[in-house]
Amino acid sequence: MSIKHPMLAIRIENRRSLLISLLVMVVIIFIIFRFLDVPLRTQAAPSGIVSYELAGTTTQANLILQSWGSSARLYAAFGLGFDYLFMLIYAATLSLACLMSGSRLTGWLSRLGSWLAWGMILAAGADAVENLSLWSELNGQVTPLWSGLAAACATLKFTLLLLGVLYSLAGWLLPGRKS
Repeated sequence: MSIKHPMLAIRIENRRSLLISLLVMVVIIFIIFRFLDVPLRTQAAPSGIVSYELAGTTTQANLILQSWGSSARLYAAFGLGFDYLFMLIYAATLSLACLMSGSRLTGWLSRLGSWLAWGMILAAGADAVENLSLWSELNGQVTPLWSGLAAACATLKFTLLLLGVLYSLAGWLLPGRKS
C-alpha cells in the first residue's frame, strides 16, 4: 500500500493552471534571490549563498563569513528566512510537475514521478535543516556539525531538485505517453 501524494487531491482540470501560477511565483522568488545574493558574492564565496551552503568545513564557512560585512550578513539572514517561503513554493511546483509528467508516462517511468514528487518534499525538509545549520553559523556557532550538516543537506536538496526538474522536462518529451 502506498500513500497518495497530497498534490493528487488537486482536480486534474486545475493542475495545469496551478502549475503555471506556481512557476510564476518561482520565477519571481528567483529574481528576488538574485538581488539578495549580490552582496554575498565575494572572493571567498564566488557563488554567494550557494558557496556558503556547500562550504562543508568550519575553515571554509569562517572564510566566507569573514568576507561578508555586517550588511551582507543581514542579506544572508533575510535570505535564509525568506527561503522558508520558497521551500513551500518549489516543493509544490516540482511535486506537481513530477506527478503531471508521471501521468503522461507508463510503467516504471510513471511510478518514478510519484517517488520524485515525494522527493521534492524531502528536498524542502533538507533545505530547512540546512538553513537552521547556516543560521547557527551566521550567529557565531561555526562547528564541524553545522558546516557538515549544511553541506550534506544542500547536496541532497540540489540532487533531488535537479532530478525533479529533469524528470519533469523529460516527461513532456519522452515517447510512451498515455493516450
